[in-house]
Amino acid sequence: MEHIAPVTHPAPELDVVTEQQMRKPSVAPSATEKPQVMERVWGFAARTDSTVTYEEYVYWAKIEREMELEENRVFQAEHGSPLRDSIKNVFSKDGRKKAKAEKETRLQTLAHLDEKQPAGGVTDVGNDRSVESALKVSDAEWRTAARALRTASWGQMFFLITTDILGWSGAPFVFASVGYGTGVALYLIFGIFAAWGGWVIWKTFLDLDSSRYPMQSFGDPFLRLFGVRMRHFINVAQSLQQFFTVAILIFSKALNIEQIAHSGVCFVAMMVVIMAVGMLGGFIRSLRKIGWISNAAVWMNIVNFIICMVACSHFAPYYPAITRSTLIQTIEPIKVFAGIPPDQYQQQAPGFAATFNAVNTMVYAYAGALLFVAFLSEMRHPLDFWKGMFLAQAFICLVYMFFGVFVYSFYGQYSANNIVNVVNPYGLQTAGNVLRLLSGWIAIIMYFNIGMKTVYLEVFQAVFKFPSIVEKKGKIFWYLLGPCYWILAFIVAGAVPNLNGIVSFVGAVFMMNFTYTFPGMMYMSSIIHKAAELPGEGFNPATRETIRHDDGLKRWIRGYKKTWFRSTIALIYVLLGLACCGMGTWAAIEGLIAVFGPGGTVAVSFGCPVPV
Repeated sequence: MEHIAPVTHPAPELDVVTEQQMRKPSVAPSATEKPQVMERVWGFAARTDSTVTYEEYVYWAKIEREMELEENRVFQAEHGSPLRDSIKNVFSKDGRKKAKAEKETRLQTLAHLDEKQPAGGVTDVGNDRSVESALKVSDAEWRTAARALRTASWGQMFFLITTDILGWSGAPFVFASVGYGTGVALYLIFGIFAAWGGWVIWKTFLDLDSSRYPMQSFGDPFLRLFGVRMRHFINVAQSLQQFFTVAILIFSKALNIEQIAHSGVCFVAMMVVIMAVGMLGGFIRSLRKIGWISNAAVWMNIVNFIICMVACSHFAPYYPAITRSTLIQTIEPIKVFAGIPPDQYQQQAPGFAATFNAVNTMVYAYAGALLFVAFLSEMRHPLDFWKGMFLAQAFICLVYMFFGVFVYSFYGQYSANNIVNVVNPYGLQTAGNVLRLLSGWIAIIMYFNIGMKTVYLEVFQAVFKFPSIVEKKGKIFWYLLGPCYWILAFIVAGAVPNLNGIVSFVGAVFMMNFTYTFPGMMYMSSIIHKAAELPGEGFNPATRETIRHDDGLKRWIRGYKKTWFRSTIALIYVLLGLACCGMGTWAAIEGLIAVFGPGGTVAVSFGCPVPV
């Protein structure tokens, strides 16, 4: 890989450098003992250490990538294609046995390391010598353990990204809003931009991640590039996105139940039931306990996909689902358009707002970059991530266009965002709703778990000094705060009883930025940081010092000038993302005003009548 610069010393010397020189000392004097220097620890606990400089992150990342290249050569000599291995491990008995054996080996490695001290050695300040311990963890042992759980291949990345992003149900609504030609063009353009966003996240990860300072979440690169405040902002935004996703799921699952019951139950009561069950699911603090169930959700989605295609090709749409929740109040013959349909055929908002509501729905469907850093942190050879990512994005784009065009061709202007609710006859509709309900329960618990953990760690634990979630008091706070989270999500879902509108709003405000704007900011900052370096600057592993000749705005300007072409493209990309966010938010609000205004839907906040 040409983009990896050579390191200043070979990898075998790492043990010596690490144990004697590499960690920055911090004196911890004692009243009864000699002052000692505790060496800096590394790993997960150090990934958010704001005292580590950008140059140090880059230094160890270069070494990590070089070692990964060598390890990958050995691995490829022993194994075949990663994609073929991924399929074999799922469907082949021998493949599953082999994967299980490898997992047991990794766990034994971790168990062996747990018997030793995870932190570094201690230095006697008075005598300036190291206090050796038989239980001290060497750098080689640490790296072996740190990488023991990094086993995913690029083939597995393809499946993970596809499962994470693929949300086909809104595709027909996009075509109903903008027509065939505009819909295909928008899906291609935003698909390419989404793939580029994934590519820059990958590049940034390679520049900053190492076993010593691993990156685990979307906020980690922003800490290393922009500082602590930006990381907090990203994490809060991530928490809000996941919160609104839970609210959307509460609303949509209540719709599923209502249709199964032939609208014979109170809609808001069904949302209360879902909220209550979600509260019980909140007692699950680890997703490992439901991991096997999430795999079943993938197959449920595939079956539902087929049901929708069969239903739309053989039966007319269920019109009440349209007239109760959209601007279309009169049933006319089904019509399709090559360009943007006239206002009378728009479901959510007339004019330019209709186009951007379609864009918001599309962006919501392409969202998934938020988890790319977490996916990369699981990879054995992250340099190969681009293969799985580009393949997944291409597959997702094709599925969206195929399904959207197929359903729109049969349902025309009645292709709603909640497409399962438009399916006829009742038998197929019920089957689809049951599958959506089951997969939705899994999604609700998963998004709540991730979102609540982010809120707890980044707000309550970091700001208000709450105890760790693994402690007894932390568990109590978790169980107390969980119901509050669900109640707030229920209030949001009940207050805005329009699925198209709330999906459009969340897509514009959050998904647009996490998929497009923030990755662009990440990339621009990364290339400017690199270009701003002057001769004689950098990280010295022997003294643990970072040398910079200047700092602040002057440094940013110099880096921008040196990379003006790439930086300008990235800046334009970021500005376009922000512009789409602003216009998309306006369109979503205009759509909600139109839907709930005169001549709009009959749905009311916290009402018993089903808003579909």
